[in-house]
Amino acid sequence: MAHTITLTDSMRSNLASLKSIQSQMDTTQERLSTGKEVNSAIDNASSFYQSRALTNRASDLDALLDSMGQGIQTIEAANEGIEAVTSFVEQLKSVAESAYALDPTSATYADQIASYEEQFNRIQEEITKLVNDASYQGINLLKGGRLTVTFNETRSNKFEILGDDILTEMDIQGVDTWALEETTQLTEDKTTEEIELKDDTGAGDEGTVPEGSIIYTNDDGTTTFVKTADGKYYELQGDGTADRVDAPGGTMVINKVPVESYGASIDATINSIAKATDYLRSYATELGNNYAIIQTRQNFTDALIDVLETGSDNLVLADMNEESANYLALQTRQQLAINSLSLASQSAQSILSLFQ
Repeated sequence: MAHTITLTDSMRSNLASLKSIQSQMDTTQERLSTGKEVNSAIDNASSFYQSRALTNRASDLDALLDSMGQGIQTIEAANEGIEAVTSFVEQLKSVAESAYALDPTSATYADQIASYEEQFNRIQEEITKLVNDASYQGINLLKGGRLTVTFNETRSNKFEILGDDILTEMDIQGVDTWALEETTQLTEDKTTEEIELKDDTGAGDEGTVPEGSIIYTNDDGTTTFVKTADGKYYELQGDGTADRVDAPGGTMVINKVPVESYGASIDATINSIAKATDYLRSYATELGNNYAIIQTRQNFTDALIDVLETGSDNLVLADMNEESANYLALQTRQQLAINSLSLASQSAQSILSLFQ
């Protein structure tokens, strides 16, 4: 059989007050230790779950910041490669221009041109090695690599960069034909001689060969023909006239003009270097634009994470100044309740003194 200790109303009231104060102090202590007013769904279900959703999204976006950062590093690696390649291309230009300035009649020309060719080829080899090394985490944007950066937590917003094979795009011509040699170059040669073009009836207008006409010779070089832009053929005569004829039979070649090939080939190399330089500048600009896009999204995501975390905190965080003041007030109330309980117990003790 349970025994119940009978307490006075005053003592019971003070004990109840102490229990309530202690419960409030426990709650306040938890808020002070965690910094949160809402620590579980029991405290405030709506605020608790809203805060958790915001925190989870902020966490997901935070994970994407690493991907964006790595994407930026990949572009930086490619850009460093572009700058180094550009420096090498400038060296190629210097070598080619020095070779072009050589005197072909010099007794040492052959040795000099061979030396420049070797330098040129060696620099090209270094360009190839450098491009192969311009990789970041397995992605090389200078060899046609693909970079994908995700901008949102659902992974529905992806930014892709498809790199260029810059060695192919630059297409710098080699130097295997720099050496001087006499050769021939096929040209669409247009004469300015006064030639009277006649049709089959002997009628015709005297004048220069029309623009767009091509002078042909047959395979043995003994007969020359003029083909006008409208597709008509005229056979040149010794007296400066040209009679209209049907399309010549046999093998026809365009009129040949002797040239020195070495100068033309170095010119072609220098021109290809100029085009390569323009391309590198354009591609560097493209990489810079892509860098700016990713960096802007990175800054936006970082700011959005701050907004989400602040919104989450506003739902659950406690006012530390208020909670501290509450705790001090509760301590005071607790001490007063203890004193009150002590006074109530003294009243009971005074009755006990009657039996002594």
